[in-house]
Amino acid sequence: MVKVNKDLCIGCGACQAYVPDVFEIGDDGLAEVFNKDAIKDNMDSVKEAIENCPTGAIEKED
Repeated sequence: MVKVNKDLCIGCGACQAYVPDVFEIGDDGLAEVFNKDAIKDNMDSVKEAIENCPTGAIEKED
């Protein structure tokens, strides 16, 4: 499972740039996972988004 910690997110959009099929900026101005079904097919890009999130807000749980 991949999730965004809203307490850490600053809404910069980096995750959306890496994986637009999985992440989007919500109405609150913060990132969110909007398509959980696409995570598996985009796992390499999701890992890049996790590694490059400037605040470490994206979390992957096994």
